Amino acid sequence: METCGGKNQQRVRERMAREEQVRERVDEDGTRWFKAYCGGGRHFENWLAQCRELGEVRVEEIPADGLGCYMASGEKLYRIWVKMKQDS
Repeated sequence: METCGGKNQQRVRERMAREEQVRERVDEDGTRWFKAYCGGGRHFENWLAQCRELGEVRVEEIPADGLGCYMASGEKLYRIWVKMKQDS
């Protein structure tokens, strides 16, 4: 298992780079959502509160594979999605 600051930093950077590529999604109803945040802990709670002020949000728990800090601590990793406004 990788740990924070460990010798597998390159794999962690690659995993985070892949996560940065995830920017938006379209759900089964055709609604577009943009990713506002990915992380956990107190930062997650703060981001979630702020995103709720913007409108409808969805939270998705994602695997922390390759991120030793999350895996070692047992902390959950989440994405916060905010609904995009439809053009009228």
